[in-house]
Amino acid sequence: MAITVDSVPNIEYVVDKRCISCINSSTSLKLWPMIGITNFPIRKNKLVVNCSLSNALSPLESKEDVNLSGSDSVEDDFSHVTKFKMSDFKIRNRVSIGLGGKGDEMVFEAMVNDPQSPLYKTRVVLKQLISAQAKRRGRRAIEVLKRLARRKLMYHSYSMQVHGYICSSMIDEKSSFTLVHGHHGSASLRHWLQRSDWLPTLEATLSLDQESVRRVGDDTIGGPAISRQLRLIRILMRDLLIGVNYVHSHGLAHTELRLENLHISAVDKHIKVGILGNAADFNEADPADITAYDNMDRRRMMIAFDMRCVGFIMAKMVLRELMDPTIFANFKAFLTKGNDPSCLREFLLHAVKRNSSAGNFGIQILDRNWGAGWHLLSVLLAPKPSDRISCLNALRHPFLCGPKWRVNPSIDLIRWSLGSTTVRIAEEYIYGQQQRSRLAHFVELMEMLNPYPKPKHWLGLLPGKWRLLYCTGRHIGLTLRQPPVRVLIGEAYLTISKVSKPSTIFSAASHISFTVMGDRDWAHDKSGVEGKLLVNSSFRLRAGRRLYLKEETIISKFPSATPDAQASILTRLSSKKWRKAIPIKEFPSSLSVAKLVSDEIDVMMSLHEPLSGNAEVAQKALQEVRTQIPPEMFDLSKIVCGTYLDSRLLLLRSVNGSALFFHRCTNDC
Repeated sequence: MAITVDSVPNIEYVVDKRCISCINSSTSLKLWPMIGITNFPIRKNKLVVNCSLSNALSPLESKEDVNLSGSDSVEDDFSHVTKFKMSDFKIRNRVSIGLGGKGDEMVFEAMVNDPQSPLYKTRVVLKQLISAQAKRRGRRAIEVLKRLARRKLMYHSYSMQVHGYICSSMIDEKSSFTLVHGHHGSASLRHWLQRSDWLPTLEATLSLDQESVRRVGDDTIGGPAISRQLRLIRILMRDLLIGVNYVHSHGLAHTELRLENLHISAVDKHIKVGILGNAADFNEADPADITAYDNMDRRRMMIAFDMRCVGFIMAKMVLRELMDPTIFANFKAFLTKGNDPSCLREFLLHAVKRNSSAGNFGIQILDRNWGAGWHLLSVLLAPKPSDRISCLNALRHPFLCGPKWRVNPSIDLIRWSLGSTTVRIAEEYIYGQQQRSRLAHFVELMEMLNPYPKPKHWLGLLPGKWRLLYCTGRHIGLTLRQPPVRVLIGEAYLTISKVSKPSTIFSAASHISFTVMGDRDWAHDKSGVEGKLLVNSSFRLRAGRRLYLKEETIISKFPSATPDAQASILTRLSSKKWRKAIPIKEFPSSLSVAKLVSDEIDVMMSLHEPLSGNAEVAQKALQEVRTQIPPEMFDLSKIVCGTYLDSRLLLLRSVNGSALFFHRCTNDC
């Protein structure tokens, strides 16, 4: 079009289907209508201006051009999705509770009624974003879609599909913005787990058959409730990990993995990872910031953050008691205080009621397969990001692999399995000859696989509160004896603290709680007068070696490792299952240990009323406590070395060769 102004030299503008506003230094020229809020998409057209004036465009004129080009660039960024109009949808008069969004979002269910659309008669979700932050999330979800949609099969299987958007103007930030995404079920995973009949309902939704359970290495369906729940958790967790790994493989971190953002599609039976509105790029570190992490460190940190979120999701799926906000707050507080996740079992046994409505199935599921579930949970929630497991390694973990899949466990997982099995046998409190032989067998295996044989590694791990679980020495109870005073032993703890200087000196305190019961009905009535025994000592940590004698001339009544036990260990280690992990051909002649050089001991005992003033009863009670507990807990100088230590378990050896087996106990337990 040509425009002529009489008061100024002729200026000829060639504008393709667009009107602009221009202000010249000598002449003010306004062309209307201006670009404003429209209900149709702004197409990208080339703006050609031929002007006979020699002077350049004014700043305001340049600003208008920038706005136009910015609008065009936004349209280009969203070219891979569809721009809808509200008239393309038929809004339903109700919304499923499982689709509830955040406080700055309005959610609608709708049906596409445009016959020209490929989504015709498809059920979708309209999410109207109100605040500026919500609109940024919506635009971000469309931006990252360009990467994820390259692998269509993975995108359609494990990601919530974003179809397009509704927006009146891409320039005005105050204009409305509505995200259009797929409808993948009326309930999130949180709402599934909150149902009382969640297990059979979810099984029916996923239509579990022989083919579906074969995906997780299983070959059966049905069975006891615990087996059904474990099978279902494997299916859901594997789907979730595949989806999260799919996001990570495209250089993105989800950063908002929660039960509310996960939906289960009844069509393809897959978990859909939620909208990636807060997805972060691995390579967005500012190169000018010298204190920022490099891209590789940033990638590790962001993947570790997502894996921690996956750990919380797994904990809620397995331990349904954590759906209670109060219990889950205590669960998170336990981790926030710096406690090691490997001690979660010790904490949850006290935090979760044994008579809970969930039937305590979660504890039993995690205890299966030699405690593999607790190991996976601990490496997902590890305090150091570098120690957290990746998606691919988690998919290979024995807890998520059915009995039909062969898994080659790592040496760390073998140590964990040995320790968990020893703990489970010790907690049964059945100390027959068979149980004692098995415990001695596992103790010897653990000592041979000690991850920290040098004392320098013990300096940071040894301090803490340790609960005595088992002793390979004598076990004397109340059943077959007639003691002068009936005493019931409660808990026995060994608290080790580090002395400031030098670093190799530690203080040790043995705490033993007991109850002095009545003589008449003690077998049925365990109440009585409570008492405590405290033994204090100190020791120095040094390097040493434990020698294994080829021929033993003196065999105690309950040896810690008889020749038969050693032969059994060698037979087990030479088998095909253990040979790759532990290449040991013969029993070692010696092992590196941490030698403990003890100092003098100080003993104190207290009894509550009415026995606090009775010296005779106190003396008899002390004698009975010394009879029942291992002598090493009363006389700490008899402990000579430490043979095994990790983040949760401790093995100490005494002068007579018996082993004391401890489990780390936190203050929250």
